[in-house]
Amino acid sequence: MSAAVDRGSPIPYYLQVIALLEEQIRGGKLTPGDQLPGEHELCQEFNVSRTVIRQALNELTRKGLINREKGRGTFIAQPKIREKLFQKLTGFYQDMVDQGYRISTKVLAQQQVEAGLQVGAFLGIASDAPVIQVERLRFIDDEPMVYVTSYLPYARCPELLHADLSNQSLYAFLEHECGIFITRGTRSIEAISVSPREAELLGIRRGAPVIQLDSVSYEANDTPLEYYRALHRGDRSRFEVELLRVRSEGEPLTAFASARLPRSNIITPRKPDERTP
Repeated sequence: MSAAVDRGSPIPYYLQVIALLEEQIRGGKLTPGDQLPGEHELCQEFNVSRTVIRQALNELTRKGLINREKGRGTFIAQPKIREKLFQKLTGFYQDMVDQGYRISTKVLAQQQVEAGLQVGAFLGIASDAPVIQVERLRFIDDEPMVYVTSYLPYARCPELLHADLSNQSLYAFLEHECGIFITRGTRSIEAISVSPREAELLGIRRGAPVIQLDSVSYEANDTPLEYYRALHRGDRSRFEVELLRVRSEGEPLTAFASARLPRSNIITPRKPDERTP
């Protein structure tokens, strides 16, 4: 599978093992779902101790490149889906389409309900005011990825109640059919554990970590238009934010930085014909 480590190199053995395995992954010789040999076989393959192998595997797990499952083995992880919903107001649909993914949506509910205290507070309306609730499950290449529930004031866009959102962006519908444009938004993010129903919808185990995104979107006159709560699978999602450093007097610098949120390990389904070494 790989060459043995170079014992004459000043680079620590475990870093060499990591580099060799990463090369196999980038080159396509190891693909998502493939099972790595056991620790004993890897020791023989790289001619190093078990301590070195364990250190390398721990680091690869931390980086999200492999998944180690107790009693089953070690597997090459599925790649993360890059999302830029913290720096762009394009919405999930357009963000994924721009990256070349095939998006589909299953509308679970689309109805008129009372806002309630929480939604009313986010939208700046009375708790008994009518809102349109849209509950959707978003798929990337037929894999469930995001479960999102949106709320919009009924008075602003009654046409939305009967709109077909299975193959179009909510934001695109608001712009093209209602003449409503979102100009800014506020978003917060946190890691939570999913409920049994949410886990079933997303195709993950109960209690698995997900990334919860709460968002309020505004029109040009600063009127709140939409509140949504989205659950992104923690094993497949990675948010990226571009940061601009400014001088103390407010003048921008030319340097940019990229920040990535922490990510949880990926659980890859086991292939039926594989056995743990």
